[in-house]
Amino acid sequence: MTNTKKTKYNLLQVLVKILPIQIRSAPWNCLLENCLGVMHGLLFALSVTVTQYLFDAVSDGASGKAGYRECVIRLLVLAAVTFGQQIVNGVQNFHGIGVLLPKSAGRLTELIHKKVSRMDPVRFEDTDFLDDLNKAKEGVRAITMFCMLVFACVSFYGVYFIAVGIYLFRLDPMLILTLLLAFIPAMLAQVVHIRIFADLEDDSAPLRRECDHYQKAICDREYFKETRILGAFHFFYQRFENAMELLTGKIWKAERKAALIQLALDFTTFAGMGLSAYMLFTATMGGRITVGMFAAVFAALTQIFAIMQEVVKQHMGNMNRDVGKVVNFLRLLAMPERAGEEGKPDFTKGIVAENISFCYPGRETLSIKNVSLQIAGGETIAIVGENGAGKSTLVRLLTGIYRPGSGRVLAGGLDTARYSPVSVFQETSGVFQKYQRYKMTLKENVAISDSMSEADPGRARAALEESGFEKDGIGLEDMLSPEYGGVDISGGQWQRVAIARGLYRKNGFIVLDEPTAAIDPVEETKIYKQFARLAEGKCALVVTHRIGSARLADRIIVMDSGEIVDMGTHEELIARPGQYARMWEAQAQWYERG
Repeated sequence: MTNTKKTKYNLLQVLVKILPIQIRSAPWNCLLENCLGVMHGLLFALSVTVTQYLFDAVSDGASGKAGYRECVIRLLVLAAVTFGQQIVNGVQNFHGIGVLLPKSAGRLTELIHKKVSRMDPVRFEDTDFLDDLNKAKEGVRAITMFCMLVFACVSFYGVYFIAVGIYLFRLDPMLILTLLLAFIPAMLAQVVHIRIFADLEDDSAPLRRECDHYQKAICDREYFKETRILGAFHFFYQRFENAMELLTGKIWKAERKAALIQLALDFTTFAGMGLSAYMLFTATMGGRITVGMFAAVFAALTQIFAIMQEVVKQHMGNMNRDVGKVVNFLRLLAMPERAGEEGKPDFTKGIVAENISFCYPGRETLSIKNVSLQIAGGETIAIVGENGAGKSTLVRLLTGIYRPGSGRVLAGGLDTARYSPVSVFQETSGVFQKYQRYKMTLKENVAISDSMSEADPGRARAALEESGFEKDGIGLEDMLSPEYGGVDISGGQWQRVAIARGLYRKNGFIVLDEPTAAIDPVEETKIYKQFARLAEGKCALVVTHRIGSARLADRIIVMDSGEIVDMGTHEELIARPGQYARMWEAQAQWYERG
């Protein structure tokens, strides 16, 4: 379950936590980015001194104190420094956006994936966690942009302001004071911005998920057929429009508030620049600095205030916008993981559930209520019941995907609450109702339980044959996706691929959780007969609401409202009045006899 109380981070805490993560994602690229920033800052600062020397030489040349050659040399030096600035700036921009950003984004995305793989799967039933995950994904790109701005503020802007500050201090210490008067209020304004956009990110994540879902319902290939045939386009479009209106409204309020604060800091910056120009003018008229110094420093002041505006309004503003996303990334990394002892299941010991109960996050009603069950090694159990009876939830508990709220499950002798998921899931395989259609080759779709270097084409072909997959000229290396230049296959063929996927994995415990919903009852019975042969000697669990398939099991469990209400063989259950007999009577005409 997610924690309702979320950790708060200030800007310093964010920096302390996120910079090491960023540096580890691409250490050499981060070093290069900072080296380029230092070079860039030094060249910018050097241009102030070189400009002063050029203007002094021109002034001396006009009065006959310097020659033409000396003026040309200083002009060429300024041109070389300016050219160097542009080269370093271009290389830095290319490296930051073209190399560091995509490389770090890939590594940080990998970090999220690994983190999520170690978390309790039940969290995906919690809408709060789904919002947090959505926010964390938004933070992947924001982290690198955030850190690049921090690098720029330290290596480029920091070096530039220190170097130019020393130069100005030597001319007149009061010039430094005026710069601080302009800079400090602007920095304080950005602290307010941080809170504005952090709150915006928290408020907008649920709405953003809504917009994404409705947009998929309108445009996605998976939805368009049903959406168009049922005339549901306008329904989803209205939902999308309403959610987008709420989202943009929240963004507008945050932007307006930030703009008013920015307007105030613009007045502060303008006043600081005016004061600095006045002090420079009086110093020149008083003979304390040369005309060349005046020209160079006046040009530098314009540049300094422009850079301040860039740092405060653009970079600091972007950092403030991104800090909320970065915080969400940190919150995800700080969430507890599902760990446990290491062990190896022995499914000859079967599966044992001892008085287990379970409730989904955010709900008050138990989905599983005080269920006790024992599946012997090599036994096939079928679970039947109406929709919502708790069949799939019980399977998730018996396989160790979910942990019971009370009671315990022993899967192959391992307590699912004590042992790590990697240990519990060893030698467990399954085919589920909501199977996935991966946009990969046929071999990759079947052999996902192995890395591609270990994938066995012979086993993949055997699994496909056992599942009854009709090749229709489709080879193992064919891409199953028209979007990527491959082929499309029917829903029935996809179900066969999903079954082959479950059969491919080496297992001592195999589950079929209603994977044949799109197949007619007669064909479904054939699949389950084949499955019964393949499951011989293994623990096997069949979940179905079609009674004809259940009769192939050694024992049948009847569920209703999260409880086991009856149990026995097909013959035993049909011989006595009860829910199973009523379901059999209602469905018997669908199936082949015998």
